[in-house]
Amino acid sequence: MLGKYGSGILSVLILLSLQLFVGGDYIPPAKLDGFVYNNRHFNFDTIQIEAFYDPLCPDSADSWPPLKKALDHYAARVSFVVHLLPLPYHDNAFVASRALHIVNALNRSATFPLLESFFKYQAAFFGAPTRNLSRASIVEDIVKFATYVVGKSYETSIRNGFNETNSDIQTRVSFKYAASRGVSGTPFFYVNGFLLPDTGNAINYSTWRNVIDPLIGAKESVKNDETPHYLL
Repeated sequence: MLGKYGSGILSVLILLSLQLFVGGDYIPPAKLDGFVYNNRHFNFDTIQIEAFYDPLCPDSADSWPPLKKALDHYAARVSFVVHLLPLPYHDNAFVASRALHIVNALNRSATFPLLESFFKYQAAFFGAPTRNLSRASIVEDIVKFATYVVGKSYETSIRNGFNETNSDIQTRVSFKYAASRGVSGTPFFYVNGFLLPDTGNAINYSTWRNVIDPLIGAKESVKNDETPHYLL
């Protein structure tokens, strides 16, 4: 969601993207940014979809159910990765994003259930409910929330994750990665590296089918053309 501050955040992202290539504290991460859905690996035999999400963005939340339905329909024919872009005008999005990085490091199978839970209960983490809360109390609430989703045995590790720098650095890298791709709001979607039109809005299931079906058909046609003709 671009919001009323969209032009301002776009300017910040442009400046950050320039900084990535001219110096500053940017260091390429050890691995590509993002959370892989169902632990499917990207490869050239699949349709590759990338989403830039803010866990506390209402439009991101609205876009996930139809996309998830499409991903489950196509199964292994489609690979999917989520990149986080915690927008500064969504209160506490950075803290929520840190929680996702922490949980992903602890148990990758719990990452998307936690993201879905943030989408479902995001209204509890921004605006009026948190207006008078300290950052420490918000972190504590999110630790408890994440623990409820992923399991009591992870509580200490999740809390410790907020006392270390790794998740902070990873969340900053996610933000800078979005800037390097020219992303200025959420949700943004890329298919096979190309930006889909109508960014910043949810895409319904039928539209996803209309995007992906022709690509699946084209890929199968190419594969059939490459089959050796032994009888020729």
